[in-house]
This record gives sequence, C-alpha cells and structure tokens, in this order.
Amino acid sequence: MPRSAPRPSSAKNAPLVFKSAVETALTKLGLVRDIDLALHLPLRYEDETRIAKLRDAREGDTAQIEALVMRCEVSYRPRRQLVVTVDDGTDICILRFFSFYPSQQKALAVGNRIRARGELKGGFLGWTMLHPAFRSAVGDLPKALTPIYPTVAGLAQHVLRKEVLAGLARADLSDTFSPGDLSQISPHSLWTLRDALSFLHHPKADVALAALQDHSHPAWQRLKAEELLAQQISQLHTRRVRAHLRAPVLRQISPDSGTPALEPDTPVLLSLPESLLTKLPFALTAAQQRVQAEIAQDMARLVPMHRLLQGDVGSGKTVVAALAAAVCIDAGWQCALMAPTEILAEQHFRKLIGWLEPLGVTTAWLTGNQKATERRAVLAMVESGEAQLVVGTHAVIQEKVQFKNLALAIIDEQHRFGVAQRLALRSKLRHEGMEPHLLMMTATPIPRTLAMSYYADLDVSTLDELPPGRTPVVTKVVHEDRRAEVIERIRHQIELGRQVYWVCPLIEESEALDLTNATETHAGLQLALQGVTTAAGEKAQVGLLHSRMPADEKKSVMAAFTQGHMALLVSTTVIEVGVDVPNASLMVIEHAERFGLSQLHQLRGRVGRGAAASACVLLYSTGDSTRLGETARERLKAMAQTSDGFEIARRDLEIRGPGEFLGARQSGEAMLRFADLATDTALLEWARREARVLLDHHPVLAEKHVARWLGGKSEFLKA
Repeated sequence: MPRSAPRPSSAKNAPLVFKSAVETALTKLGLVRDIDLALHLPLRYEDETRIAKLRDAREGDTAQIEALVMRCEVSYRPRRQLVVTVDDGTDICILRFFSFYPSQQKALAVGNRIRARGELKGGFLGWTMLHPAFRSAVGDLPKALTPIYPTVAGLAQHVLRKEVLAGLARADLSDTFSPGDLSQISPHSLWTLRDALSFLHHPKADVALAALQDHSHPAWQRLKAEELLAQQISQLHTRRVRAHLRAPVLRQISPDSGTPALEPDTPVLLSLPESLLTKLPFALTAAQQRVQAEIAQDMARLVPMHRLLQGDVGSGKTVVAALAAAVCIDAGWQCALMAPTEILAEQHFRKLIGWLEPLGVTTAWLTGNQKATERRAVLAMVESGEAQLVVGTHAVIQEKVQFKNLALAIIDEQHRFGVAQRLALRSKLRHEGMEPHLLMMTATPIPRTLAMSYYADLDVSTLDELPPGRTPVVTKVVHEDRRAEVIERIRHQIELGRQVYWVCPLIEESEALDLTNATETHAGLQLALQGVTTAAGEKAQVGLLHSRMPADEKKSVMAAFTQGHMALLVSTTVIEVGVDVPNASLMVIEHAERFGLSQLHQLRGRVGRGAAASACVLLYSTGDSTRLGETARERLKAMAQTSDGFEIARRDLEIRGPGEFLGARQSGEAMLRFADLATDTALLEWARREARVLLDHHPVLAEKHVARWLGGKSEFLKA
C-alpha cells in the first residue's frame, strides 16, 4: 500500500501525514494492514477465462465475447447514449452505455477488437448488452476467475485488486497450526493459509462455483477454522486473565457457622437472603435454587464473577437477582442493577422495594429524567453508601455517579448494552486492583453454538423451569382482513374482567412503511369499544403508551394498567420486557410480520402470567402482495408451533444469524466474517480444543494468531 508523504514540519508543529484517495477508501473498508488486504475476500467471481460465441448464446446468459467494433456513435433517442455495434464473426451485438466518458468512446472506436462481458438480452434488433465490462482484446485470456471485491465509492475494482494482490504478497501468512490438525474435521483440508488465500483470490476456471459460493471448498474450510480458532483463543485467554483479577468476597452470612449453641428461647437471626426467602409469597423452583447456589458460590470467591443468567420469559430471573443482591448487601457492600428502558428499570425497582425494603434495605432510583434536586440527593446517597441497592437505566454509569463500595453489578437484557457501557459499570468499584462481580441476564436463551463461540468467556446459568401456575399461551396467526373478529375477542375479554395489550410497530405515520400507527390504532379502538364495560360495570378505558411520551405520562399510564384501571393498552414495543400484569390474558401484535422472532416471543411473554387462559394474536398483512415473504412466514410459523424460548432462539439463529443475540457485545462489529455457526459446529468444536493446546503449549503462536485475525477487536470480548 503506498505511503503518504508527510507535510514539512516546523519546530512548533509535529509532521502531519496526508492520505491518498486510495488509502482513504481502503481505510473506510477497514483495510489498514497487509493481512487485512489478504483477508478481504471476493463477493463473487466473473469468468473471463473463456470466449462465448453469439450463435450459441441464450437469452439471459452472462457471457464474454470477442468482437470487432463495426460502429460507434452517440444517439439522443430516447435519451443520450453511446451505441456500439460489434461482430464476433457469428452474429451482431449492440452495446449500450447510458453513462460514458470520451476515453471509453476512444477505446470503442471502429476497427478496434475488444472483449465485452455482460448479460445478453434478445430482441427485435438482435443481441444487446447494457453497460458491459470491456477491454482491448490484447494478450492471452486469464487463467483464473476474476474476483469482484466489496468496495466503496471511488475505489475501482482494478485498483482494489492491485492493492489486495500487493497485501497478499507482503503479509506474513506463516501457519500457526499444522494443516494436518484439521484432518479430523475434513480429510481434504490439508491446505496452508497462504495456499487457501491465494486460491480464493484467484480460483482456477475449472473449480465448482457452488463450492465457492456455499463456502464448502477446502480452502474455505481452512479460513473458517482459522477464524474460529482466533475467536476461541481470545475468549479462553480473556477467561484466564480474569482469573487473576480480584473482587470482593461476598459470602452469605450464616448464623449457625462458628457460633455457640443458643438457648431454646433465643430468637434466630436470619441472614438477609434467608429473610427474603421467608418473606416471598412463593417458593423457588428447583432451577431457581440451583442457579442461586451457582451465583452465591461465584460471589464467595476472590475472582470476579462473570456470569450470564439466561431464562425464558417468566422463568423468574428477577428474584434470583434479588437474592444475589441480598448476599452482596448482607456482606456490607453496594449493588447496582441497570436495565435498558425506564419501564423495565421501574418494574425491577417496584419489585425489589416490595421484597427488600421491609427487610431494612435502602434502595435508590436513578434515571436521566429526574429533577436536579432529586438527582443530587440520590447521588449523595449512592456516594455515602446509604443507598445499598441502586436501580436505574444508563444513568447509573454516568461519570457523576460515584459508589462508596460497589461489589455486584447486575445488567438486565444485556444484549441491549454496548461494550463501553458494561465496562463503565464494572469500573465503578474504586477499591484499588478490584472490580465488582458481574451478573448479566437475558430472556433470549442462547443457542448452544452461540454459547460455545461468542459467550465462551462467560459462565452460563440457565433457568429451564417455569414457576407453577403459569398458563400456556395459545398463539394464533390471523390476517388483517379478520381485524373485526379480533376486536370482538377483545370486547369479550374485557367483559370477563380481563386486560388486553395491542402492540403496534410505529408511533406516527411513516411514508416509508405503510403501517398502522399506535396513535391511529388507539383512536380507532376507543371508537370500536365505546360502551363496553368491564366485569365490575365500569366503562372500559383504552390507554396509549409509547417512548416519546413524557416520563410522568408514561408512568401514569403504566400504573393505571398495572393496577387494573385500564382495560386495553395500545403500545409500541416499550412493553416488550419487564411488564408484569397477571390479569392480562390477550396480546394482539399488529403487523407481526415486521417483528423479529425473539421480539415476538418477548412480547408474547407479557401474557399468560396469571391463572387465566391466555392467547397471542399475530395480526399480519401482505400489503399489495397475495403472500408473505419467506422469512416472515418462517417467523410466524415458528411462533405458532412452539412457545419454548430455546427452540425459538435456535430458529431465530437459523433465520437471521447471530446478530440479534449479540447486540453490541462486539461494539457493532461481527467477530465472525466467514464461519457460519449453523453449519460449522464441527469446526467450532475443533477450535475449542485447539485453542487450549495453543495457549498451553505455544503461547507465542496463539498471540500471533489472534493478532492476525482480530487485531484490536479482541478487547471487546472482555466486556
């Protein structure tokens, strides 16, 4: 890659380096190092190794012809265009260019012999190519397929090819593991890294294109193995580094340990977690007891806990978090719980106050919408240690928030937080050389392959059991044409004394998407349900909730619905997580075809929380089309077939890939560019084993391997 010349410097000014246009474009693509260029693989290939004859061509073929230019002229009908007539000796073809330069006209002058490649279209006037690629018919035909690379504006393919070739030649592509190590995965994978990359940049013409396109070729197997190995080494290294960090030891205080026998009438002093368990109006499930023990065991160690608590919607993660907080507070330290939305944070706040405040725990509420005087008072409580538990949104990690002795950080819906936000919360412990224990929670179960790859640095606890009394939710997929029937179903539920959610994807009209918005839907349902009364004989109230409402108004609406004063709540997806209203028995999701699978599952989880039979109606629209798209149909089918969150997660991974699950874990950058977790499980298993071998016996090679593939991005795995 060419180097830029520095600007002449003076004694006062440091030299400045200017980038060329090519370097700027390469930087936009992330191609900074030679290895970046070497790993910048083609999107597709063009076959310029053979010449086709027009007499043998078929409509729609993409072909390369070699022909003599018979005519070249600029036409102005019906619009300005360059029209070139060529003859390959078997037939005539018209080349049309609606955008062209004088240099192209010169290259296409009458009498020149050219090679043109493009899609052949038939018609009344014979064969035509629109904007074909062309070059002078000088020299031999290429021996390999021509790569077409991902690029940006201002970086032509021929320039990018030259840069990639140069980077490939300069890059250190020495193997960090033996090709034979892959033989257990595929007997044909005995390719070196250099051989694999050289082949993929310039495959021979006789290679099966299908094997290149579906990444099943042995050269692709080598690259995917390399990439997965880099990820696994980085994850394993991160886990081992964390083992050397220190955190507060939070042991659950037991009144029976090391104390003399008490007189029969002496009252037993329970620890805070034990007191909480006695006050709860329900018994823990076996899964909750198991997970609570795993977390307590982690927090009792000197090494920082880094645990992901996953559980399906309604599996009882909040009470497990409350027990972890109780252990922390009982040991004399502070705990913080951060949620992505104010509604979810407030839901946690209300539950935790109800459970812990009667036990003498001081809980503080912290969000960005608080008044200055209230916020100052809360900040003072946090800094002094008076606030033993702090619940809030992103406001918890702001610089002004100073904890006295934070020892446990709990993050709910962890995939909605970025790396920097998680790191900021972990940095709130000011004791030198220590960091708080970290418990992350998610209601989106993690498929096994994701847990093995992106979450390999975490300990994972799973709540695989729902509390007793939860009723199964019946899911119906209904076309928009049956909207009136759905409204009649709502009327019936309200008259029985039940409550209903109606979820819309937008707040206001959008010119880009023809979707019914929440405000219009609210007005329409108010009109449709006027005169309907609840089981108590009161007029049915229809509320509206969306993210742009003032905080006080949102709070008031949610309180009215939670307390049963509102029969129907029309809302955007702000109620996706955290809202717990046991009396709600019906959920209607409008334009369900527009939602992601995991989001639909989360929304469905808002009903079925009480004893009443519950249903979720997925109201879909096909617009001007007569049928749904393939992806939307698969999502709705999955929702109707299963309510198992783990099965939903597996199907979502198949349909949309890992991005939905990862959120900002890698700061928006996909850590896997080539490997596919749905199909490369065997390679992933191999990479897990090989990572341990390299780190234990060849640490220098392991470091080199990670630097080659991840560069600085491996830092993001620490969060």
